[in-house]
Amino acid sequence: MNWAELIVPVITVLGVFIANAAMIIPLFLWVRAEARADTRHNDAKLESTRELVRAIHDEIKDFHKRLIEIELKKNV
Repeated sequence: MNWAELIVPVITVLGVFIANAAMIIPLFLWVRAEARADTRHNDAKLESTRELVRAIHDEIKDFHKRLIEIELKKNV
């Protein structure tokens, strides 16, 4: 066995490893970027929902306050 017969399988395995890494690394980075985009989107949706809930809560407090004022005027 000479060195050429030994080096061919090593180069083949190394080439397969590099080819797999060349495919997996970009996919990993793409998935990571998509996950961050999804997280930002969900955070924005959550914040808009919180703002809506705050607005509804403030409106209910204002409505309740007006009802109390009307009741107090009736009782006077």
